[in-house]
Order: sequence, then C-alpha cells, then structure tokens
Amino acid sequence: MKHVKWLPPTLYILFLLLPIYWLVTMSFKTTNEILGGFSLWPQEFTLRNYVTIFTDRSWYVGYLNSITYVTINTLISVTVALPAAYAFSRYRFLGDKHLFFWLLTNRMAPPAVFALPFFQLYSAVGLFDTPIAVALAHALFNVPLAVWILEGFMSGVPKELDETAFVDGYSFWRFFIKIFLPTIAAGIGVAMFFCFMFSWVELLLAKTLTSVDAKPIAAIMTKTASTSGYELGLLAAAGTLTIIPGAFVIWFVRNNIAKGFALGRV
Repeated sequence: MKHVKWLPPTLYILFLLLPIYWLVTMSFKTTNEILGGFSLWPQEFTLRNYVTIFTDRSWYVGYLNSITYVTINTLISVTVALPAAYAFSRYRFLGDKHLFFWLLTNRMAPPAVFALPFFQLYSAVGLFDTPIAVALAHALFNVPLAVWILEGFMSGVPKELDETAFVDGYSFWRFFIKIFLPTIAAGIGVAMFFCFMFSWVELLLAKTLTSVDAKPIAAIMTKTASTSGYELGLLAAAGTLTIIPGAFVIWFVRNNIAKGFALGRV
C-alpha cells in the first residue's frame, strides 16, 4: 500500500516533466528529423543547434540582454518595495488602503496598455533599445507585486521588535538593515523570485522597447524562420537554455518559497 499512495504524485510529476523532456530531446535533433516522424530520442544526435547559439552573436547577446534587464528590474523592484511595504505594514494614514489597492491595480493591467506610452517616452529621453528601459517598464508591474508580498511578511513581525531596537539606540536604517531585513529574508526571496520570473517571461514590452542592441532572447526566438520554415531544432535548443535561469532561481530560493506559501501572501 505504501507504494500505491506514491503512484499518483509520481505519475503527475512525470506528466509535468514530459514537455521539458520533449523540448530537450528536440534540441538534439535536426529540423528534418523533427518533421520526419515520431521518436522518443534523437536518431541522429547533433549539437549543431547549441553550437549555433553559442557562436552566433545575436543569440548569446540576446541571453545577456535578457539576464541584464531581468537582474536590474529585480533589484529595483525589491529595493523600492521594501520601504513602501514597511510603511503600509507599520503606519496608518489617510487613504492607505486605497493607495494599496491602487498599486495592485497597476499589476492587474495588461502590459499592452502601457506599450505605446513607454515607447514614446523612452524614445524621447533616449532610453529606447537599452536594458534599463525594459527593466523600468517591468518595474511598473513588479513593484506592486513585491509590495503586496513583503507587506504580508512584515505584518507578521511584531511591532515590539521595532520599539525594542529604537530603545536600544538603533537608528531606523541600522535597525531596518541589520535586524528587520534578516527577519523577513524569506519574504524578500519570494518577492525576488516572482519579480525575476515575470520579467524573464514577459515578451510584449521587451520586444516593443528594443530593436537591435538590447533585443532579448525571446524576441530573437521569434525570428528563426528560413526559406524552408522554422528551424525547430534551434528553437528547442534556445528554449532549453531559457529554462536554466528560472530553474537556478527556483533552486536558490526554494526554502524561502516554501516559507512564503506557509507564512506570507503567496
């Protein structure tokens, strides 16, 4: 009976991993083999797709661009959200609940609504086709999300901790950095994870606000058509590589994510 109860979750996990397995196997096939028929593993194993990605400047620069603006966005979003979330969790002021709800409405809006205004604004100030342009655009959505997550964690910390630190002679920023932030480390990890993942998978703003120099990998993947059709093996290899940063981030904050589901607003 012990083995039977593990069967459903095992089958479910295998079902979830099946698309990833299929993507990885396709990355080691030629496009002709992919279109030629069904096979569980490569019949003609090839590394040509990965060689193309690591030797073609447009491909590996696309990865660097994506990682650059995602990292910048994550740092900006969490840094801005931390003091804002502290204010919402510790103070009561006129319109605080309305302001908190208004922040969340920005996160609910579709990115397409802001694509044209951002395009005109960044073109006017000279930020178009730069990683910082995409990072700032994504911050519009990630800051409210990070504030919402962090406020839940901060509200779970007793206010007596703040009062005790101030009585002991701590300045606000010394208390905030040395005592308060380590207390909500799990919440910070969860907020960084969600900010990273949204920025990594978002495509519309990333394509609209870049053209050549800062083009992300997702945009480059949409331009793999040739005279014979799409290069499916190359697309599969690029897709496989785009999974790695997300998997690394999940592994890095895995303990914090578990605490976030148990304690915070996740």
